[in-house]
Amino acid sequence: MELLDELQSLSAKIKQQAAVIQTEEATKSAFVMPFINKVLGYDVFDPTEVTPEFICDVGTKKGEKIDYAILKNNEIQILVECKKIGEPLNVNHASQLFRYFHVTNARISILTNGQVYKFFTDIDAPNKMDEKPFLELDLLDIDENVVPEIAKLTKSKFDVDSIVNAAGELKYVSQIKKIISTQFNNPEEDFIKFFASRVYDGILTQKVRELFTTLTKKASSQWLNDQVNERLKSAISGASQTLAIEPKEDIVEQTLAPVVDDDGIVTTEIEIEGYHIVKSIIRTVVEPSRITYRDTKSYFGILLDDNNRRPICRLHFNRSQLYIGLFDFEKKETRYPIEVLDDIYSHAEHIKATAETYN
Repeated sequence: MELLDELQSLSAKIKQQAAVIQTEEATKSAFVMPFINKVLGYDVFDPTEVTPEFICDVGTKKGEKIDYAILKNNEIQILVECKKIGEPLNVNHASQLFRYFHVTNARISILTNGQVYKFFTDIDAPNKMDEKPFLELDLLDIDENVVPEIAKLTKSKFDVDSIVNAAGELKYVSQIKKIISTQFNNPEEDFIKFFASRVYDGILTQKVRELFTTLTKKASSQWLNDQVNERLKSAISGASQTLAIEPKEDIVEQTLAPVVDDDGIVTTEIEIEGYHIVKSIIRTVVEPSRITYRDTKSYFGILLDDNNRRPICRLHFNRSQLYIGLFDFEKKETRYPIEVLDDIYSHAEHIKATAETYN
């Protein structure tokens, strides 16, 4: 969780500052150095750990510099090449990494623009950097499945053999996931033929192919929804037993003055804090800007797209016993008692699964 917290903190910083960053050097200072320091755990001000502007002559190329060389036990372990935030990253931007890779001891190289990090190694040929990364991290769209792999690159857990051994699987799984995503959203003709030939006995004319293009998209969408519903059912069955709400008149003590609107609805500080916790949980599966709330006299509702038909959860904080209301796949609410706001995190999987059903 600590590593994920650091990544989310850096993500928030990028959202706040990216628009004013105009140069590569500013990108390094604002985003890349904090990543090396806070996320990977290396002291950017200690040249025995991080060497900026690392020089390594290669053939006729003299005096070229790579942005950072990260060392451990006095040996170069990771090379980092930076571009300005917002610039696309492709293999052409990694030319210096390719040149330096085979003349150093480094087995890992990183190409980044401060937001997206692409991690490379030498799976395809020894001492030659692969053209495709084995791991990608987008700080504005953090995949929590990637976090454990990032942890292996940190100073305290760095194990190059473990990283390289896992890199092959990570690389191909990542590429397969991208292909699946592409085919589900915009299926290619071969993909459509694959399914059509197994369910349709007639000739695949142009009209039939057009029909099965639509049907394949529809089936893919429904299959994904079914998977999310199964996840919701599993989360619900493993949740704590539903407790009936006992009416109590005690009002939760607030540390700050509540906000009262024209209808007499009181929006309290604890409700706003709860909203931000829920938002932090689901920002990895939906755009944060889509997460809104509506306060009522009975409950504080958190919604997707400001739509009452897309409830994520409800906070019942207007009594001495706090409750969070969670929804099943039929949008039936079940309330669970919580003692402190941090207890909301124990329902994180259910909350994320609910949000995903609306995608």
